[in-house]
Amino acid sequence: MVARKLLRHAMAVAFPLMAGAFCLPTQGQVPTSSAAKIESQKISPIPGFDTGIMDTGADPCNDFYQYACGKFSQKYPIPADLPITDQFENLNEYNHQLLHGILEQAAKPGGNRSADEQKIGDYYASCMDTAAINADGLKPLQPELDRIAALKNKKELPSLIAHYQKISVGAFFDLGSMQDFKDATKEIAVVDQGGLGLPEKDYYLRNDAKSAKLRQQYLSHMTNMLKLYGEPAGKAAADAKAVLALETSMARASMGVVERRDPHKTYHIETIATLATTDPMLHWNTLLKDTGAPTVSTLNVANPAYFQALNGILAQTNMATIRNYLRVHLLDSFASRLPKAFDEESFDFYGRKLSGIPKMQVRWKRCVSATNGALGEALGKVYVEKYFAGDSKQKTLDMVKAIEAAMNQDLTSLTWMGPETKVKAIRKLDLITNKIGYPDKWRDYSKLSITRNDALGNSIRARKFESARQLNKINKPVDKNEWSMSPPTVNAYYDPSMNNINFPAGILQPAFYDKTAPEQVNYGHIGAVVGHELTHGFDDQGSQFDGYGNLKDWWTPEDKKQFNTRTACIVNEYDGFVAVDSLHVNGALTLGENTADNGGIRLAYMAMEAYAAQHNIDLAKKMGNFTPEQQFFIGYAQNWCTNARPAFVRMLVQTDPHSPDQFRANGVVRNMPEFAHAFSCKKGAPMAPVDRCRVW
Repeated sequence: MVARKLLRHAMAVAFPLMAGAFCLPTQGQVPTSSAAKIESQKISPIPGFDTGIMDTGADPCNDFYQYACGKFSQKYPIPADLPITDQFENLNEYNHQLLHGILEQAAKPGGNRSADEQKIGDYYASCMDTAAINADGLKPLQPELDRIAALKNKKELPSLIAHYQKISVGAFFDLGSMQDFKDATKEIAVVDQGGLGLPEKDYYLRNDAKSAKLRQQYLSHMTNMLKLYGEPAGKAAADAKAVLALETSMARASMGVVERRDPHKTYHIETIATLATTDPMLHWNTLLKDTGAPTVSTLNVANPAYFQALNGILAQTNMATIRNYLRVHLLDSFASRLPKAFDEESFDFYGRKLSGIPKMQVRWKRCVSATNGALGEALGKVYVEKYFAGDSKQKTLDMVKAIEAAMNQDLTSLTWMGPETKVKAIRKLDLITNKIGYPDKWRDYSKLSITRNDALGNSIRARKFESARQLNKINKPVDKNEWSMSPPTVNAYYDPSMNNINFPAGILQPAFYDKTAPEQVNYGHIGAVVGHELTHGFDDQGSQFDGYGNLKDWWTPEDKKQFNTRTACIVNEYDGFVAVDSLHVNGALTLGENTADNGGIRLAYMAMEAYAAQHNIDLAKKMGNFTPEQQFFIGYAQNWCTNARPAFVRMLVQTDPHSPDQFRANGVVRNMPEFAHAFSCKKGAPMAPVDRCRVW
């Protein structure tokens, strides 16, 4: 995905496998908007990038990120309610303001609201009604708590876990639907490891001081949640310790984040009978029936070893610990719809301690995000009607076509790939479909009931609605028109099983696309995003899928060997970058995104060159203070201008498939001779090394 934020707030998506969201991954209570104000960037003599955040005293050949973004942190201090501020968060903040206005209007009672406006308005209004939430206490959640208290033996556990799956509370594993990796025309059922309260398995297993401290803080958090639930302090501490031991056992049985990047390692079609034999504790026939999933005889067991281990873990764990594990996950999952003490305790750990955020986001921003999460296409439809210019869609499509033409040229001219593989690669490129702005057909929410005075109930019903929607896909043909992001999302993604690239309306505006900017700047901004997503079809993951979305080897052995040699260069290069303190970037974890970053900017540059030739633009002639060639690279680097908290960076380095932002700039341009030429860098300079890496 483009950002870990798509490109940046990287999304670790299990079902389906999506490559390269351009954003940052959101963990726990990490917010998705910024308090910083959007700057129009009109202070720049060239529209489309901001000279006010540049450090022109820095040497671009020594540290291009510093040159392009060196004053960003001064201009954009991190708001107290965020772990990071950057171009994505600035635009998120702008979109949040627009969505806030839509929801405030929709929340006004009256007979003139459409059915969707009633739903988004009342969902938002109920979320904002903290007085009612605090006054109700745990009463709205009591039926769920009673289910746990009534759990007497392990034979009853499968039905309760099935209920948890329906209300999207992580417990022991995750159940859903996915495109069949080897038959992309159909949807199948999938079960996968899950149910951990910390971001991933190694948080439970690392022995360094920071990890040990974080585990202690997590233990204290679970203790506090159980105390708020009503347990005495001593009992709560002992119960939390037992839950941590349970989760640690589950973590040991789980795959790590690098291993999970290989689709072959998360694809194991098994019969229900085989799974029932491997993991008899969960009575799979009963469990699947109780989720409401369609009848299936086979499913994808993403990590068979985990479920085999889980059977033994459940057998050895006493019922009291299982009940407390379920309570903690239930309370954390709905903390924002519970009284203030629960909400603040959940934020204190997931926001303050895990991500380094000093202050919780104001309520309206969180409720805007929640409404977008629950009713994204209902809210997105209004957003598109009010704020998305139709010409942006066509102009983006024109740029996509130009960059696809550049990729065709690149594939044709490669010297390391043989003709047999080239034919199949170009065929795959030709089969990529482009989705821009918003869905052709909007999602139908008519079966979802939203009432104005029931914040928790609305959340539960919205989760059940989405869970049922996902499970109902099983055994049906794939809907290739479906979107995995709502229209206001500031991000983009490539889906290897769909073989499509997706650009929501939210990202098709400044700073990423500016219709007043010279095209060379837009090619550096949104053009590189487009190229990034296209390249994901040919990174270490995407290259394992053919043009029809099937997990199928279409490479000759020699060409695959050449490809692996080139990706190994990228891994080694990024392994050498130090992200924070002594913590290095994980080149294997970030390989797909780094490949897409490097390939994406090259494709955008090639398309920009073609545009310049067609319009008689001299790339070496200065326009203002910079040549068009320099403008392209500055525009690209300013996609990644960032000010982030060290704790958040540390978490991302350990979990996120995107590299830290300074390396998304420096780690890319140093591999481009065109950059060295544009800024007259001497061979051997940090941004012009003697040995460069290149895959595409």
